[in-house]
This record gives sequence, structure tokens and C-alpha cells, in this order.
Amino acid sequence: MTSDQEVARKLTARGEATRRRIVDAAAELMYEHGVKDTNNDMVRRAAQVSGSQLSHYFPDKEHLVQAVIERRLDSMMGRDRTPPRGALDSIDALQAWADSYVTNPAVLAGGCSFGSLAAEVIKSEPALRADIAGGFARWGEEFRAGLESMRQRGTIPPQSDIERLAHALMAAFQGGMLLAQATGSIGPLRDALNAAIDEVRRLATGHEPHREQRPVG
Repeated sequence: MTSDQEVARKLTARGEATRRRIVDAAAELMYEHGVKDTNNDMVRRAAQVSGSQLSHYFPDKEHLVQAVIERRLDSMMGRDRTPPRGALDSIDALQAWADSYVTNPAVLAGGCSFGSLAAEVIKSEPALRADIAGGFARWGEEFRAGLESMRQRGTIPPQSDIERLAHALMAAFQGGMLLAQATGSIGPLRDALNAAIDEVRRLATGHEPHREQRPVG
């Protein structure tokens, strides 16, 4: 899948702005009405573009859905924040990541836009299943990279199962988001995220951190 950033680099500033407006409009419509019930006319009117402009940037619906997947992934990964969210390479960073959702009232109304989109696309657009899987893989790599950095620094033991920890953090977020939205309570999300981070914290406090050996003299 070609990323928004890669496409944007090939466009003029005006073209980039038009494409972004189309993707933003499509993302909002697909979130409100679903992928299947969002058509080109709806996107064209919402983005205030002509049919030829829409087809120029997105020759078919599949390309448009791919762009929306990419946009929702960027949002979930914090890339659209100002400033962008930093690396998740410490317990404090993981806790700050969790707290940014637990303390956000909008979470109860919106849930995880990428997770919602993923669930629908997997069922209704099987040709795009690989795009969803690739998106989750990229998100998982963010956690794996941060946890690996913690392991390399000696914050967590060398034998720590990075893959398992990354899966636990991702599942806690997705499952907690769904339960929070369904129950109208932030509690399930808070408890799930804190339980996953507590596992990392337990590893960090349960061993002697590595200390760099300095030469004598």
C-alpha cells in the first residue's frame, strides 16, 4: 500500500490539499455510514470536488478505501498529532500513550476508528484484507521497536517475549476501546491498558537492570 506521505510528495501543494480533502471526507462518511454505503457522489459533495477530480486521485473505490485505511492508521499511531507522538520506548512513554486515551472523553463516543474500519473491511472488502493486516503489522512494529529498545537498554530482561508483549498492548487497546464504547464507561479501556503495561512494568522491576561496564583507571 502506498502511504499518504509517499503520494503527497508527488503532488503539488494544491493537489495535496485536494487529495487530503477527499480522503478526510471519505473517512468521515465511511465512519458514519459504513464502507459499503458510502458512494462517490457522497464523497464528491462532501469534499466539494468534481467527479473528474475524484477519479483523478482515486480511479476506483478500492484506492479510496486504501487511502482511508492509511489515514485511520496514522491517526491511531499518533502521526497526525502536533507534535507527533514520540517512541513508545519506556514505561513512562507507554503510560502516557495509555493516559492520552483514558483521559479523553471523545473516546467513549468515537472508539477506535481504525479498528471499526478494519472490522467492516475484513467482512465486506476481502480484497483489502491484506491492507488491514499490513496496517496492524505496522502498528505492532511501533510497539516491538519500543520494547526492543527497552530490552537493549536493560530495562526489561533479555529473555522478554517482545512479540507477546506487543500483542498484549494492541489487544488491550482494541478490546478496551470496544468495551468502553459499548458500556459507555472508560473503565474497561483503562483496566485493559494498565494490565498490559503492568506486565511490562513487572518485567522491569523483577530483574537487575543492565549496567554498562566502565574501564578502570
